[in-house]
Amino acid sequence: MKTELIKDILTSAPDGRKVTICGWVRTVRDSKNLVFIQVNDGSCFASIQLTYDRTNPENPSNVTNIESSLSNISTGASIKAIGKLIESPASGQAVEVSVEELIILGKCPSDYPIQKKAASMEFLRENAHLRARTNTFGAVFRMRSQLAFALHSFFQEKGFFYINTPEITCSDCEGAGEMFQITTLSMEKLAETAIEKGAAGMKKEDAQKLVNYNKDFFGKKASLTVSGQLEAETLATALGRVYTFGPTFRAENSNTTRHLAEFWMCEPEMAFFDLEDDMDIQEEFIKYLLNWALTKCSEDMEFFNKRIQPGVIDTLKHVVETPFKRVSYTEAIAELEKHADKFEFKPYWGCDLATEHERYLTEEIYKCPVMVYNYPKEIKAFYMKLNDDGKTVKAVDVLVPGLGEIIGGSEREEDYDKLITRIKELGLNPEDYSWYLDLRKFGTVPHSGFGLGFERLLLYVTGMQNIRDVIPYPRAPKLADF
Repeated sequence: MKTELIKDILTSAPDGRKVTICGWVRTVRDSKNLVFIQVNDGSCFASIQLTYDRTNPENPSNVTNIESSLSNISTGASIKAIGKLIESPASGQAVEVSVEELIILGKCPSDYPIQKKAASMEFLRENAHLRARTNTFGAVFRMRSQLAFALHSFFQEKGFFYINTPEITCSDCEGAGEMFQITTLSMEKLAETAIEKGAAGMKKEDAQKLVNYNKDFFGKKASLTVSGQLEAETLATALGRVYTFGPTFRAENSNTTRHLAEFWMCEPEMAFFDLEDDMDIQEEFIKYLLNWALTKCSEDMEFFNKRIQPGVIDTLKHVVETPFKRVSYTEAIAELEKHADKFEFKPYWGCDLATEHERYLTEEIYKCPVMVYNYPKEIKAFYMKLNDDGKTVKAVDVLVPGLGEIIGGSEREEDYDKLITRIKELGLNPEDYSWYLDLRKFGTVPHSGFGLGFERLLLYVTGMQNIRDVIPYPRAPKLADF
């Protein structure tokens, strides 16, 4: 079944040539003599209009078949249409298709959930398997595809190698402990054993002995990864510049509009990059992605600007056109403390910046994107390079107006002794990181990296308000239905 994409047909000349279109019916309007059908195939935001004139003396001989199909067409049905590409007298598009043959590929009954009338976002989340057929989610998922391609384009142009890091790991990159455990041990049998041994009065250390990880699939406790960074560093210390892009997992019991249990991360790692180099490429990366959305996804961006978040185009243009302000954490806190009465959470040196602080820095104080660097070591991960003051690490967060943090990164600690000391300080087991420490033992180099939460980026670009609406199938507490 050879067809043409609607996005290509809409930009063609109305030369009367015969075209074949397949897609889903958005609307049907049947008057006495004229029938208008709007069809969309997902290739672009716009639909194409099919017309059938019952009074046209040049109608094909299969009128009966066309009328039979028309009587069974409804919103949501899939169809195949063959006809002439002609000039459209209607405003909004230059061409339409005069139908000569019409075939229903899949009927759609009246209980189709996605009708023309706008449905709530919550309703659409409950029907995630169908929501991509709406204008909103079609635009969101096309943007997701485009920005994933842009991400790869940026790094490939910069001489990076795309690598794949494992989804199953026996080490915790962030040290937070909020990981999904993977096991082949039977939870039911463990529970039965615990009951037999009188679990109610059992000490914690005795209960833990019931779990014999030597009998588990990997022979030790394993989990889904929260980050591919540590493994990416192993390849950066051989290939120079690498990046990974894939799903990561966080078992955080959070039901906010900014958190998912399964989300995609882009994590580049660069050998011989210090913190300044890291900040340079982060700024270039963000501007590249936003400019891609503005220039290559203009139709969908116009929809977001009109229907989802008015002004989102101007916001993105401002970020693209404005140099990022670079301030130390200490400077940022000093500025925030001058306006402490503005915040629910009062800022102080040593606190982690809240979203309200991040947005105030970008929207009120500096009025531009801000890169905050040199954070207190107590609020950052073990692998970040310690500054000479012994109090801060070479970390950086990129903050943008309207969102807050969009990137987090750092120069990595390349000194073996300092890294192992930091691991012990945080109560982590050095044996779990023996392979990671080897990178500092054998030919260590200064190196840096960062992480971009892909769904956070999509929230920013599209103006959508809930992170569950920028991933096809969101995973969150009590939400894994599809």
